[in-house]
Amino acid sequence: MPIATDLIGLPAQVRPPAFALRDVDPARLPAGSLVALPVLSGEDTAEGPVLGPGAEALAALLDLDLLEVLEQHRATGAVGEVITQVLPGAGLAAVLLVGLGAARPQDFRDAGAALARATKDRASVVTTISAIADDPALRAFVEGVVLGSFEFHWRSAGAKSQPLGELVLDGPVDRQPQVDRALAIAVASWRARALATTPSNLKNPAWLCEQAAVWAAESGLGLEILDEEQLEAGGFGGLLAVGRASATPPRLIRLDYAPGKSRKLPHLVLVGKGITFDSGGLSIKPGDAMSTMKRDMTGAAVVMSTMAALAAVGCPIRVTGVIASAENAVSGASYRPGDVITHFGGRTTEVTNTDAEGRLVLADALQYAVDKLRPDVIVDVATLTGAAKVALGLGTAAIFATDDVLAERLSAAGDAAGERYWRLPLADVYEEMLTSKVADADNAAGGPGAITAALFLQHFTGGIPWAHLDVAPVGDTLADRGVWTAGPSGFGARTLLQWLEQDAPLEGIS
Repeated sequence: MPIATDLIGLPAQVRPPAFALRDVDPARLPAGSLVALPVLSGEDTAEGPVLGPGAEALAALLDLDLLEVLEQHRATGAVGEVITQVLPGAGLAAVLLVGLGAARPQDFRDAGAALARATKDRASVVTTISAIADDPALRAFVEGVVLGSFEFHWRSAGAKSQPLGELVLDGPVDRQPQVDRALAIAVASWRARALATTPSNLKNPAWLCEQAAVWAAESGLGLEILDEEQLEAGGFGGLLAVGRASATPPRLIRLDYAPGKSRKLPHLVLVGKGITFDSGGLSIKPGDAMSTMKRDMTGAAVVMSTMAALAAVGCPIRVTGVIASAENAVSGASYRPGDVITHFGGRTTEVTNTDAEGRLVLADALQYAVDKLRPDVIVDVATLTGAAKVALGLGTAAIFATDDVLAERLSAAGDAAGERYWRLPLADVYEEMLTSKVADADNAAGGPGAITAALFLQHFTGGIPWAHLDVAPVGDTLADRGVWTAGPSGFGARTLLQWLEQDAPLEGIS
């Protein structure tokens, strides 16, 4: 069944490869086939690279020394290496020798992405890489193939290239559930990337609502949307202040998932920052800093994509997604430094920097979750602070948490998914920096900025176990690398789904 990757208002997008499982005999493949064979780095041996299943039979059939081919290319079997040996007149079209390094799950994921990039515009490839993969490695490999195939376009002539049409995996059909689960998780990450990459002349809060409605109907989710009049009546002062300068008013999106009819199941709320473009407001950003701000709704993209995949991964608990969406624009209606806003629930904030808008909309959404939904656990996802980039660089996201078990679960899920986190402290020694002379808090308390932003948000969590994922350091990828494609990353969806597919994801969190 084709995977839906199109978005409202855009040309037809490319689709991820299809996958099929069957017993593969490389010596008995149809003419013109492309065969991908695994190559391990052989780091623990003196022999160098080690060829995997199917290589011996294929070498005998073709009268071709594949180790010599590797030597000619000075290949080592390192992850990401793909050597293509064309076979004119041999029946098969080519053999692809794919480096797996030490064959860890992460290596399979990156090897899958490398294979995907090497086989674009091909109809089909057969591989024996899956024959040496246990279940975690197989899932990682499938994820890598999907994510390495990602492309977003808005071209009149269509996409520059098409992903591989089908990858035939060597293995029994009883491994299909693992393939399907991996595909659901990878497509969620794909969708989060696509949402974050969509230009802001199309993507605004109303458009985000339309896309949420499509995925809700497709996935059987409950949907509720609060427009600007309902936000005004409800007292969502943060959302309204940030969004009021834009021609497209703010929205609050609520998505509900339940695996059954029982309301006694544990309940998680995911909150996403949905700033569809961030100019910085009157505290305007420099031009270079503004160029990537279409992706300032990555948190919303991650929550929406995760919610749409919960049924596919068999999530056993109730989950509600709450997305606070606005455009931080500039006009005569802009909110100003010095303004005091009243959030949902009554807490007040003095605005000293209109470019610290994410915490203002998240505050409303978090308090709404506490007061209206009364969950057992809350997790928010946001490209929140440049300070997190300073602290952690561009390869690791920050995690803050009020509960050690919750922090450990999310970090472990991130490790398994190939998304890395580092826990930073909710250090109350900096709490006094939030002090305002006229309101309950200042929205721009200063450095250490990632910590003071998290402390600001903590006041809206009602003592409920809570984690804050600041994905600003990994919101963009500068170049194609492993499973990452240059551009907005959609970082976080795989982490959440890796966690929420577990039998009891909230057990022990208090």
